[in-house]
Amino acid sequence: MSKKKKIKKPLHPLMVYFLLIIITVVLSGVLKLLDVQSTFYQVKDISLELLPRTEVIKSLFNLSGIKYIFTSTVSNFANFTVLSNLIILLMGISIMDKSGFLQTTITLTTKKLKKRTVTFFFVLFCILASVFGDLSYLIFIPLGALLFYYGKRNPAIGIIASFAALSCGNAINVIFTSTDSGLLNYTLQAIHTIKGSYEIKTTAFILIMLVAVLLVAYIITVVTEGIIAKKLPKYEFTESELEEDIVTKDEKKGMIYACSSAFIYLIIFIYSIIPNLPLSGALLDNSQVRYIDKLFSVNSFFSNGFVFIVTLLFIILGLFYGIGVKTIKNHHDFCDNLGHSLDGIGNMLVSIFFASTFISIFKQTNIGNVIVGAIASFISNSNFVGLPLIVVIFVGVAISTLVLPSSISKWAILAPSVIPIAYNSEISAEFTQIIFRFAESCTINLTPILAYFIVYLAFLEKYNQSDKRIRLIDSIKYQIPYSIIIGFSLLVLLLIWYIIGIPMGVSVFPTVS
Repeated sequence: MSKKKKIKKPLHPLMVYFLLIIITVVLSGVLKLLDVQSTFYQVKDISLELLPRTEVIKSLFNLSGIKYIFTSTVSNFANFTVLSNLIILLMGISIMDKSGFLQTTITLTTKKLKKRTVTFFFVLFCILASVFGDLSYLIFIPLGALLFYYGKRNPAIGIIASFAALSCGNAINVIFTSTDSGLLNYTLQAIHTIKGSYEIKTTAFILIMLVAVLLVAYIITVVTEGIIAKKLPKYEFTESELEEDIVTKDEKKGMIYACSSAFIYLIIFIYSIIPNLPLSGALLDNSQVRYIDKLFSVNSFFSNGFVFIVTLLFIILGLFYGIGVKTIKNHHDFCDNLGHSLDGIGNMLVSIFFASTFISIFKQTNIGNVIVGAIASFISNSNFVGLPLIVVIFVGVAISTLVLPSSISKWAILAPSVIPIAYNSEISAEFTQIIFRFAESCTINLTPILAYFIVYLAFLEKYNQSDKRIRLIDSIKYQIPYSIIIGFSLLVLLLIWYIIGIPMGVSVFPTVS
């Protein structure tokens, strides 16, 4: 008798995260034993002197490390903002979906458009939505899945494309974001060690960013339709799901109810974030100087309540649409609809638990800071100038992003080393910050250290119809084509912009002269 060949099952993503935790803990002990550290420059706040700073590895492969893991794991999970924000936002998305609002909206807006056109505008919207910060991941990944689902396509295409657009586009925006404001402070601090009178306006990046936004949106669309959509298996729909969607009079009436109520809500909300008008600006932190900081500072009512503000908008849209088409007839229907998207969320919660544990442990070891510090030291001690220096900074930042996704934390380490050497090579501080932003945008979608990577992986698994489980490596493979093409294109854009010397924004150029 012939023996049946055993089929090897792929390693479960949770086991991959568990192994990453074990590897990180052991690696921290080994690196600490080898006394691995890095020394780089940091700006002293008052005197603006460049002083050396040393980052060392914190070992968790010992008794105190084990104690930290056991005592902090529950609190890290409970305080993991991805978890609470996702659950709250899913309630709003639930009622929009269950009431029929999303299906009707998608049918009305996309029925006569080509697939590629729908993808392009969705991707562009995701990129521009990065102005709202990391919260955009929790909104557009589930909405991307539903957009493609109601478009009779594999929802995984929407999940992959939205994650690529949100992560790669997170550092690229025509609008000056709160992250840009935080980075600008470190840029100014670093350049002031050389030239104290140097000033940077918030309009310094607008032209090059506009070109980058359109370029990245086009690339993601081409890769999605030309590579990703062809790789993924055909999604199986039921006969009823494949029926042509026709918008009825009742559904149009529901849309009028929903849009009218949302319009009133948005008018009140927008008035509350406009400064210097009678009884306006209630949601702003008026202690800040820049408007973007008034919106997104730690003490801003807008920033602290933004999740609830968006969720309430979604609930209003779904509720009034449901009342109009009579899919919501009483409070029982309303309450049941709130939990629709939370059905079967158990696996997602477990995934978030393992991801939050891995991320907190990796941060605690300080491995990321040590690696980025070493890269900063290498750049500051290099003799590169001009085009080679741009390439070295770009590659260095791209590598740094894999181990330290946080833009602010990364730039706090890199800026004091990168800005002076770039300025001495006649590269303006504004252009150096653009190099940083473009470089991190091409690899941030590849690292599971990014807190929102697990949301992307969890939704891929939620819509997976295959017998084979979605592996962590699969989710990364889907993102690699985006990273390679976007990284190469943005680097070429930077080099061309530098060579031609055209303005990046209002009266700002790539070179100092």
